[in-house]
Amino acid sequence: MIILGIETSCDDTSLCLMDETGKILAHLSFSSSAFLNRWGGVVPEIAARDHSAKIPLLLESVFLEAKISIKDVDLIGVTTKPGLLGPLLTGINAAKTLSLLHKIPIYPVNHLHAHLEAIHLSSPTSYPYLGVLLSGGNSAFFLVESSTQFEILGTTIDDAAGEAFDKGGKLLNFSYPAGRIIDETAKLGDPFKYHFPIGLKNAKDENACNFSYSGIKTALKTHINKYKSVSEIPDLNDVVASYQHAIIEAVQLKLANVIERKVANKNIPIVVGGGVACNSYLRKMLKDTYQDQVKFVPPALCMDNGAMIAYITLKNAKDAIPYPECLKIDALERYIQKSNL
Repeated sequence: MIILGIETSCDDTSLCLMDETGKILAHLSFSSSAFLNRWGGVVPEIAARDHSAKIPLLLESVFLEAKISIKDVDLIGVTTKPGLLGPLLTGINAAKTLSLLHKIPIYPVNHLHAHLEAIHLSSPTSYPYLGVLLSGGNSAFFLVESSTQFEILGTTIDDAAGEAFDKGGKLLNFSYPAGRIIDETAKLGDPFKYHFPIGLKNAKDENACNFSYSGIKTALKTHINKYKSVSEIPDLNDVVASYQHAIIEAVQLKLANVIERKVANKNIPIVVGGGVACNSYLRKMLKDTYQDQVKFVPPALCMDNGAMIAYITLKNAKDAIPYPECLKIDALERYIQKSNL
């Protein structure tokens, strides 16, 4: 069996070809982040246009690298949620076009689930495990019982951790995406010099397991506004380090609450995935606390990528939607009436 994975939920265009053993035959990605830097973040319509331009080139390249053709593909996995509507539709339409031309079934993928299941590509992990998903658009805890069973234990009530990094970076005049720059800059500063707020820190109800990152951005803006410009902040490295510390401390705090309140087995494996999982400070803090109990998806697979889409598709191949019914899929995994096709 050969699987083609397609990921276009945000600004990364990524395709992967994988065989039935989980071996990656070819995996290529293109990020629009450098191009989108001039706007300070993702512009959905521009990202969608970029996906449309890059998918044909990446398709040609992955098949050349794998030395196979589209006729060898048995199943297509494509991200259908969550994400930006335009980019999602671009990938879905590419999958449906290939399906229409070659009568290939499609498996619709929730790419948040795929982010966590990507752990199996580097480190076999038993079920159930506690998934910690931290990305630009989402921050959530999942109890993962299988490759199809994901129970949400906590989520963000406003902004995500990745958004706090990127929006904070924009306030600091860092280029987009700002997460890596903040991570490196913070290594030069004192993370305890300033105390930025942790949203819902003392919550005793259901919000004890939920994130809130809107307040920390406001606090950073208030601090920056004390100066005429960012360049005049005398201890910028300390500010950045303290800002990052508060973002990560919130993860540490909320994870402890989830384990205490919602997980029966306190020694359950912990899997951390999503773009923010690349952060070195996060990895150190969680590793210091949970040691071998915590596992991190490899940095190369933390960002949105086709390999994780292909892998979760492989694990759930029996649930793929056959042709031609799969042509009814839209970006919300609803089925459109034939008259609307």
